[in-house]
Amino acid sequence: MIIAKKLKEQNIAEYLIYMWQVEDLIRANGCDIDRLREQVIDRYPEDQRPALEEWYANLCDMMRAEGVVEKGHLQINRNVIQNLTELHGALLASTKYPFYNAAYFKALPFIVELRQRNGHKDEPELETCFEALYGVLLLRLQKKEISEGTAKAMEAVSAFVSMLANYYDKDKKGELKLDD
Repeated sequence: MIIAKKLKEQNIAEYLIYMWQVEDLIRANGCDIDRLREQVIDRYPEDQRPALEEWYANLCDMMRAEGVVEKGHLQINRNVIQNLTELHGALLASTKYPFYNAAYFKALPFIVELRQRNGHKDEPELETCFEALYGVLLLRLQKKEISEGTAKAMEAVSAFVSMLANYYDKDKKGELKLDD
């Protein structure tokens, strides 16, 4: 909870990937607060446990209510993708951000290839990017090898997503001027 709040304020891309990890952690524990308490919450300092338990219990309730206990993402996380998608469109439409356009077009062939491979051709481009970044994170956590091609693709996608997250932060602070 504390990590999520901090990430949401500092880096929206890292926040979203963290929240996807939390969703998977909840799934791995059967969306059961007792199991989460035993496996996760009890490992934290005593004074943090009540707030964490409430946070995890609320997320479990939301996952059940939204039908994403087995797969999919919570609406709060889909909203982040939607907000980033709207900003992405505005940045592309503006003539003030040529470096953003360049980063996007450098990542685009990889995005197209990833969408074809995963069979989700209608999926929003940014969701494809985050799924790829999350997938590589999982591979690294499992200490599995990442091919040179995948590493190259992730470099371009990561640079693009990082730039978008940076602009999101500036926009949130009122520092981004999209009008020509």
